[in-house]
Amino acid sequence: MALEMNDLMMLRGMDSKEGLSPYEQYKVGYMQQKNHTSGIGVAGLVLGTVGTAVGVGAWLFGGMYGNAKANQAKEVALAAKEIATLQNGATQRQLDQLTNLFAAERQERIAGDQTITQTVNDTVSGSQQGTLSAQQAAELSAVNSVMTQTYSDFVTGRASLNPTPVSLYSAPQPCACPASGCGCGA
Repeated sequence: MALEMNDLMMLRGMDSKEGLSPYEQYKVGYMQQKNHTSGIGVAGLVLGTVGTAVGVGAWLFGGMYGNAKANQAKEVALAAKEIATLQNGATQRQLDQLTNLFAAERQERIAGDQTITQTVNDTVSGSQQGTLSAQQAAELSAVNSVMTQTYSDFVTGRASLNPTPVSLYSAPQPCACPASGCGCGA
């Protein structure tokens, strides 16, 4: 005859295991351990059940939610495409404007360089004497005369001479003060 749980509970209520044989004591401990449900097992069962329910719900409602998200994604993609098209048009217009500005600036620079070149030719070389003003002609004549004189000085060697003439040095002579009456007091 096997011990039932009720029997074990009755024996447990005695609070004393002195009247039990070692076998009965082992059997009582084994039965108590066997009938206790583990907290880990219960938690595993609950999590498994909840996970299964979530999976089934996602499977049932995922199609509807996925279609809504797909439609939103299509709308966003179309809006982004329209914005990109507008931005590309604006960028192209700006590039065209910059290209035109660079071309105009280049033409202005070329025209200015030609004007400067003509002015330099007129002033320095005098190649276009008819367009010189009276002041420019006087300045050109002065510059030409200085250049001619400087060239001549270098060719003749005069440019290496000291511009202030110096007198030659002679040896000192003894002073004849008493006889000469120079007034030096000696």
